Amino acid sequence: MAGRKIEIKGIVQGVGFRPFVFNLAHQYQLKGWVKNTSAGVIIQVDGEDRVIDAFIQNIASSPPPLAHIDTITSSGIPSNGYSLFQIIESEAVQGAFVPISPDVAICDDCQRELFDPADPRYRYPFINCTNCGPRFSIIKDIPYDRPATTMASFPLCNFCKGEYDDPANRRFHAQPVACPNCGPHIWLEVDEKKIATRESALQQARQMLKDGKILAIKGLGGFHLACDASNTEAVQTLRERKRRTDKPFAVMVFDVKTAGKHAVFSSAELALLESKERPIVLASRHPRSEISAMVAPGNRCTGMMLPYTPLHLLLLEPCEGFPDVLVMTSANLSEEPIAYTNDDALARLSEIADGFLMNDRDIHMRIDDSVLSEFRGEAYPVRRARGFAPQPIGLPSTAPMLLA
Repeated sequence: MAGRKIEIKGIVQGVGFRPFVFNLAHQYQLKGWVKNTSAGVIIQVDGEDRVIDAFIQNIASSPPPLAHIDTITSSGIPSNGYSLFQIIESEAVQGAFVPISPDVAICDDCQRELFDPADPRYRYPFINCTNCGPRFSIIKDIPYDRPATTMASFPLCNFCKGEYDDPANRRFHAQPVACPNCGPHIWLEVDEKKIATRESALQQARQMLKDGKILAIKGLGGFHLACDASNTEAVQTLRERKRRTDKPFAVMVFDVKTAGKHAVFSSAELALLESKERPIVLASRHPRSEISAMVAPGNRCTGMMLPYTPLHLLLLEPCEGFPDVLVMTSANLSEEPIAYTNDDALARLSEIADGFLMNDRDIHMRIDDSVLSEFRGEAYPVRRARGFAPQPIGLPSTAPMLLA
């Protein structure tokens, strides 16, 4: 039996890395532990050298989908005589740094559960798992654990705790995990009064949008201002109140099929639209689109995105008579920062929005939607933000220290 200390740096926190290592160690019958630190992930294991080498090779070749490994270093240490493998308490390291995972769009599994009447999280606007959900926007400190996020004020119920502690569950150590019994909730405010909560708030918000009203909606990294994109009067009113003369608004649709009714996408643009980052994609306007010309005056392109949170999916759920495309633009007066706290939104947007769809999951780091176009088959960033930031960009060669 040999001992090995393994240190891994990169985007390895908030991406299901420790659960991945835990299950892999059991697969290789290794004993020891894994933990987060402010510098990355550290693993100590006992086992045969050839088995540990295969274990490390597997980590390097097939990490979790959202992880990005920069370096793996391994050093021999005396065997510790561990009797099991476990995830141990994280360690703060003064002055250390670890990249944080970007926020990730809702995954297919969570989307299926969202619309499954038999699921405990049916129609819950904050459903997430290890493979999706908020990361950068809720993290207050590293290492990344629930107490260091804005979810710290929501203690896990027995049901969520059972999934969080279950190595076979995809919510094993998913820090933002929650359900209707223990997690955040939505409510609707009109004229400074809370008029509805939960599903009722959602349905009344949808009715307001259908009626041509303007809503401020608290999303993942800040508030959006939303209205029916096919209602010229509503769009014009939003422009006047927001003081945005002709700069284009982004729009959101429920799915790719609906997107194809309003814009013409190349295969590369379609891939960007459906990517896990869910950016706003600039594509040619469809000649038969019913989107108001006021959404992007004099512009041949439409900036379109798909829902990236469960709340957005619920808001845009197809229904007879409900608009199939919504303006979804940053909630601010022209050129101001996006509003991201409830109090800030009420103070700054009360002259713009007819209602506020609020929630009590705090946003720690505001972040706007990313905007991408396609150039020669590749993604060309117009604004690199949600879904991409704060992931670093590797330079092709060494460079001096720079301030941009």
